[in-house]
Amino acid sequence: MAEMMGVPDNNPLVVSLNVLPLTIIIPFINTLLSVLKTLFLFTKSDFKTTILPVTIFAATTAPVIDFSSILQSIFWTWLHLFQFTLANQSLGYEEDMVNKPDRPIPSGRISVEHTQLLRWLSIIPCFVLSAYYSPTTLRVSIAFAILTFLYNEMALSANWFTRNVLNGFGVAAFEAGATLVAGRNTGNLDPSARLAVIIGASLFATTIHTQDFKDVFGDKKAGRRTLPMIFPIASRISVFVLIMAWSFGLRSLWKTGPILSAILIALGSLVGSRFLFLHSVKADQHSYYLYNAEEVISE
Repeated sequence: MAEMMGVPDNNPLVVSLNVLPLTIIIPFINTLLSVLKTLFLFTKSDFKTTILPVTIFAATTAPVIDFSSILQSIFWTWLHLFQFTLANQSLGYEEDMVNKPDRPIPSGRISVEHTQLLRWLSIIPCFVLSAYYSPTTLRVSIAFAILTFLYNEMALSANWFTRNVLNGFGVAAFEAGATLVAGRNTGNLDPSARLAVIIGASLFATTIHTQDFKDVFGDKKAGRRTLPMIFPIASRISVFVLIMAWSFGLRSLWKTGPILSAILIALGSLVGSRFLFLHSVKADQHSYYLYNAEEVISE
């Protein structure tokens, strides 16, 4: 082109014009990748414990249209999870200094002030995306935003009872919203889906303190009063008893066959026994992953 205009390719002006886009594009790409990594790190530890179980729940509960519906359901779940983690981590960054130093705030990738600003702004895309699907999905999103506020800003997570109750409702919101987005009828859950959501919420509300064993040291620093801190032995016994009770109860409710029943009870026994006898932070972390797998099968 330069030669057609009578300007040689080695002209300094041409060289600078050829290089200039790279000096703009490369820094832009690096910045974009850094931002995406920061967003990912906010939710990294919750993919196994929230995104995967909720996605499996939605895929098996909703009359799924196609693979695109699952991807949309995953994004809806992630966006709302992102809203929650922004609130949670901007207020609990001192705990993360102990438990999860690789998260964006303790690692210095983003300031507390910017995280809090992003936390409130994140509500807008959650509402807009949910309204796109249906008024019912929007109501679920609004309920989730209120639960997030109560759990974090109102510090109701500091008490073990309200913490468990809010966790149960939070799981119900995740499962209901993800199922609505994944299904053919985004405006309504069928009776079996509603029952599954209620069971899921009740199951998590009564056993969700399984997530607190691995975080005892950080929770002490944050001033929380979780069941593993108040009743270190009794809380572990309760996990075993409650998980086994749910395993047998759901076996009867869902009328599962002998193979699935055996898997359900065996996995429940394994998870309950691990919490009962293995008390290290690493063991509790692995037990919690198994707990989430067991809950997916149970629901």
